[in-house]
Amino acid sequence: MLAKKDLEKLADLSRMKLKESEEKKLLHDLGSILNHFEELKELDTEKVQPMNGGTFSSNVWREDDSDTRLSGEKSKEEFPATENGYLKVPSVFGE
Repeated sequence: MLAKKDLEKLADLSRMKLKESEEKKLLHDLGSILNHFEELKELDTEKVQPMNGGTFSSNVWREDDSDTRLSGEKSKEEFPATENGYLKVPSVFGE
């Protein structure tokens, strides 16, 4: 069970100021949440295969097609703006 001292420590770490009524409600709510975890510990998961990333799906990758790539000079020609041989992009932080 979560003690009031633990809740005060969590509130301090999160820089929260709690009223007495909020403390009581949070102690009750957090206690309920922690009780659910205790219930989950009782489950037999011996035969459950662990999942990696939350899904059994795998990525499907396509092969790169080198014919669609632009050469360095060709890409400069296709780019909207260049300056001193470099590709010019809009300023991110202003001028």
